[in-house]
Amino acid sequence: MTCYGGVAAAAALPSLPPTTLTTLPSSSSNTSVRVRDVGSGGAEHHNTVLKPTVDGFKWRLLISYDGTHYKGWQFQQTPPTIQCILEKALTRATKLGRKDLHLVGASRTDGGVHAWGQVAHFVTPFNYDSLDSIHAALNGLLPPDIRVREISAVVPEFHARFSAKGKTYHYKIFNDAVMDPFQRLYAYHVTHKLNAAVMREAANHFIGTHDFSAFVNSSRNDGVPNPVKTIFRFDIIKMGALLQLEVEGSGFMYRQVRNMAALLLQIGKEAIAPDIVPKILSTRDRKELAKYTLAAPPQGLCLVAVKYNEEHLQLPLGCPTTSLGRHHSISKCKVPFY
Repeated sequence: MTCYGGVAAAAALPSLPPTTLTTLPSSSSNTSVRVRDVGSGGAEHHNTVLKPTVDGFKWRLLISYDGTHYKGWQFQQTPPTIQCILEKALTRATKLGRKDLHLVGASRTDGGVHAWGQVAHFVTPFNYDSLDSIHAALNGLLPPDIRVREISAVVPEFHARFSAKGKTYHYKIFNDAVMDPFQRLYAYHVTHKLNAAVMREAANHFIGTHDFSAFVNSSRNDGVPNPVKTIFRFDIIKMGALLQLEVEGSGFMYRQVRNMAALLLQIGKEAIAPDIVPKILSTRDRKELAKYTLAAPPQGLCLVAVKYNEEHLQLPLGCPTTSLGRHHSISKCKVPFY
């Protein structure tokens, strides 16, 4: 499979330096591929109606951000969101409109939630000889609390959200009488001494395939997603005063991780027993969880990784290698020594 996409007229391409733009084949070329894409408002399930196919080249972004000052990922102008800021940088770097880019994120993180391994894709009607320049341009246009860690070409079948096979989240709790000021934006401060052992016992009840309806808040955009998810692992790691909850699963619904973390906190305080987890799961009723706790605050949550099948991450033929960013070096000292 090649990376080329059929484009009706080369005259419609934006003005880019000749070193970064690859000449496109004509629309009759047998190397043309069709890129199927969906808009960013779809829910996390596979029966969403697809938008019309888009001709072009598809690119994967690996993104890290501090979500403190943003209203989550999903696009909206005010207050700003990660998607909004990223699209503004992309439109300047590519000279394309946001509707042409078809930017889609793997996870619509909530306001105040952070990410180390968010994944997104976008489409252009042209190819690049090298991705280093656009990578540097994007990070130059983005604020310092948002960074693109990688850019790579992907096959047309890749979709940042619907191709995902698993996600890993961490939730951090700072468990001490006095909060570490350097952790205040990235961990939830809990002064009550927590019993990590009973929290681990309770977390084991989440592992496996369950209907998580009791742990999901309603969302305006999710429609009716499938509440049945599989949790592969749920570890609780103690590092001094820091307690890190690590959960990996096939997928997560709106505020599911924060709701699970909140219940584990109540169990860690020994307010309720660990066997409350299967009892609440069995009810499939969000009101049942509300009897015991509210959702944990967002600043402790971080999207760490999104997992895909290897074939979706293979570089197509005719496309540039993955950009991990450029290192600058000085070949010789320009300051004379005396």
